[in-house]
Amino acid sequence: MATYPDEIKDAAARLYLQRYTPAEIAKKLNLNSVRVIYTWVKKGNWGSLLTEESVEDCITRRINVLVKRDNKTSLELDEIDRLIEHHVKLLVQRSKHAEKMAAIGHGAGGNGGAPGGVGFMAAGEDEKPAKLGKRVKNDVSLMPAEKFAEFAENSLFEYQKICRANLHLAIRNILKSRQVGMTWYFAFEALENACLTGDNQIFVSASKRQSEIFRRYIVKFAQELFGVTLTGTPIVLSNGASLIFLSTNKNTAQGETGHLYCDEYFWVPKFQLFKDVAGAMATHDKFRRTYFSTPSAKTHDAYPFWTGKEWAGKDKKRLAEKFPDFDEMRDGGRMCPDGQWRYVITLADACAGGLSKYVTFQRIKDEHSPDAFNLLYMCVFIDSGDSVFRFDMLVRCEVDPATWQDFKASDRRPFGEREVWGGFDPARTGDTSTFVVVAPPTLEGERFRVLETYRWNGMNFKYQADQIIKIMAKYRMTYVGVDVTGIGRGVFERLQIAAPREVRDIHYSTETKNNLVMKMIDTVEADRIEWDAENKSIAASFLAIRRTSTASGNALTFVAERSAETGHADEFFAISHAVIHEPLNFDTQRKSTWFFERAA
Repeated sequence: MATYPDEIKDAAARLYLQRYTPAEIAKKLNLNSVRVIYTWVKKGNWGSLLTEESVEDCITRRINVLVKRDNKTSLELDEIDRLIEHHVKLLVQRSKHAEKMAAIGHGAGGNGGAPGGVGFMAAGEDEKPAKLGKRVKNDVSLMPAEKFAEFAENSLFEYQKICRANLHLAIRNILKSRQVGMTWYFAFEALENACLTGDNQIFVSASKRQSEIFRRYIVKFAQELFGVTLTGTPIVLSNGASLIFLSTNKNTAQGETGHLYCDEYFWVPKFQLFKDVAGAMATHDKFRRTYFSTPSAKTHDAYPFWTGKEWAGKDKKRLAEKFPDFDEMRDGGRMCPDGQWRYVITLADACAGGLSKYVTFQRIKDEHSPDAFNLLYMCVFIDSGDSVFRFDMLVRCEVDPATWQDFKASDRRPFGEREVWGGFDPARTGDTSTFVVVAPPTLEGERFRVLETYRWNGMNFKYQADQIIKIMAKYRMTYVGVDVTGIGRGVFERLQIAAPREVRDIHYSTETKNNLVMKMIDTVEADRIEWDAENKSIAASFLAIRRTSTASGNALTFVAERSAETGHADEFFAISHAVIHEPLNFDTQRKSTWFFERAA
């Protein structure tokens, strides 16, 4: 792997703060890959050093960068022309606006008038106020309460209506299945409340991408229901309400106040710190807090918040209070002794409440191992006390794939000519086969990246092999590790005919399994792997790997139940089949403290 001196990193940081793109920095400094720039940005937290800029500032800075370049390309010259043209338009618009406001102020006797552009003109000028009224930005007068109520009655599922009926409560805490439309619903709820009350609505999510989903839903509701185009970030409505979209970076949360929505909070690192900072935004009695998430592990520091143990602490009186059980919270939700209203929405509940029009419960169940299905869809926490992998380490592996500038999933060659590895874990009776595409690190500071995950259920080995061959054709795939257990043998033999040099068979034994798990322990503990934060089933599969003893009791080994009843950690093993292509001692130094010894 290439190693860069501090002088290069410092130069890259200076260019980044001048708003050069990572691709431009790599080109300017003659670096081998743009990927290393993203690694430095993340590790050095360079993004926090950037300051807010107006549109005019951005245009001016970009023009200054471009005009200093020698031997400009035609695209760069065209960009300069367009930026200058846009800058001039902004200046002209600003000048006209200043003249108009001065004239309006004079006509109104210097008293200003009502905000929003309505009511400025003198009496008798009937047409002009109406004309100005049409130009009100993000106009809530076009979004009446009756229309919201009509949409809610006709379009919401029963479990969403239950949340709506409890909007008035100070704290709502909702444990939910994935893909049951709760982000969509809360976006609608918040838009309605902002339009009708003028209160701010703040959305805090586990990732920036997730917070932007809120914004897209809100913009779509306004456009499709009312014909109103909402603009701005944050979105500021004409009644003064702000719709603010934040990720869990605590630095972005300072100073905001409003009704709070915390999305996927069981996947937020350092939840207590996050809760303290986010909760402060809804301190005033008028503001409510809504927490909703799929579960993760019982070891997550949000778990006592969900169970009420955080509230009870060591107080004997509080510890004696009876909280509703799981099934009671599924039955329409319950108010709890700590003042929180808790509600559980499993996929079964959602399907019974109307979602079955769009989702087949049995299909989802068949496509996932029981551990992953129970976690992601049935609101069952993973008991990770004996898991090999700590939850906080796995959360550290979750990223937004938008940072993978060299990977475009929709392209004919998604990763260009960069090398990738593949891993295949075959189905046993009643579970799912999984194939992953993994990009190995090639430069200092890079991590393994799980680019794509494919899952097949109920398909024969010929079909699965043919699908893998199609996937291989899209990449420069130099290695594929195949577990030859069961139908894996048929898949392997078919792949070997198509790609004899790339495909390798993996024969399971205690030693083989230990090597696979140890390699992944080293990789995770050394912070050398990442995957899409939205793919929660990967973390679930890692958490399913547990310590145990061999049948003789003389040695430590690892296990994930691999039966028809319990499924197996398919994503974990598929990823390990790819990553094992890198030697255990790739840098001559082990990362983990795990070792094996015989019992005395």
